[in-house]
Amino acid sequence: MLICFFLFFVYIFSFFHNFTSSLVCPFFFYSSLTSISSSLTGGLTLSDFLLSVIMADWTDCLNFGISIAKQASEIILLAFQQQKQVHLKSSPADLVTETDQRVEKILINAIRNKYPLHRFIGEESVAAGERLELTDSPTWIIDPIDGTVNFVHRFPFVAISIAFTVNKQTEFGIVYSCVEDKLFYAQRGRGAFLNGEPLHASGQEDISRCVVVTEIGAERDDLSLSTMTSNIFRLLKLPVHGVRALGTAAVDMCQVATGGADAYYHIGMHCWDIAASTIIVQEAGGVVMDTDGSEFDMMSRRVIAASSSAVAKNIAQVIQVFPCRRDDEDPCRCICGVTGVNSV
Repeated sequence: MLICFFLFFVYIFSFFHNFTSSLVCPFFFYSSLTSISSSLTGGLTLSDFLLSVIMADWTDCLNFGISIAKQASEIILLAFQQQKQVHLKSSPADLVTETDQRVEKILINAIRNKYPLHRFIGEESVAAGERLELTDSPTWIIDPIDGTVNFVHRFPFVAISIAFTVNKQTEFGIVYSCVEDKLFYAQRGRGAFLNGEPLHASGQEDISRCVVVTEIGAERDDLSLSTMTSNIFRLLKLPVHGVRALGTAAVDMCQVATGGADAYYHIGMHCWDIAASTIIVQEAGGVVMDTDGSEFDMMSRRVIAASSSAVAKNIAQVIQVFPCRRDDEDPCRCICGVTGVNSV
């Protein structure tokens, strides 16, 4: 009888939510009822039913995220061929333009208008001094232009990256490579897609037959540069088929999801660079882990994404790291202890 009551309550809630989705987040409902459902049914039937209701709501958020990413891309494409006013952040390779800031504001304002209870982590907001904090609340993690150096130089790999987390778990990710008009997206448990077509990692397990993607990154101190360049040397000596760099971590990782590349690794990037592409790789059948082979931690600023555990572990055994402060330990935008914004 109690189970029937709760099913009826879920039905009423779902009906009500259709009218209030812009104000009420299903996260609060799900959190309060999950423990109750487990005690009633052993965590099976009712829990699964609740999960299906909640995932439908995240699908609404995903579709909205795709819509606003496409709208915001029009601003990027209009500015792509124009002269840009460029500022330095942490290093001569860490750039920001007015378009980065404008696009982030447009994305956050659009989401906030529809989901006023949701939280945000945005690259440019953090650069401006906003505290970076990932909580259990529904949170949108946004990189308005991943590949700003590419954008400044009109190198055609520029992406909007949007991830959505609940309980610190990524529910979906969107990477829109604007110039290429390639929309990568994935939702937890529902697969990964490129322009609507399913994505599948290569499944390659032999490191000597891999194409590996990486980035030099924005760090320019001697230790960081020597570590990154020596890591490439070590990989080439394994050997691997080749090492590539597109200038955007989000698009780099998505190449692993397509099967076009077999692995990606990087040290020193930030959570907004890889949050969306991480779930895209995982839902395409790839694996994601820390550079030391341990469980992936979005805030650690270290990642390996690969076609298989065997390839990922091979890379973890070879590459070295340099010290970087965790994203969630630093209230201001920081790359390896360096801060500041300067005009170019």
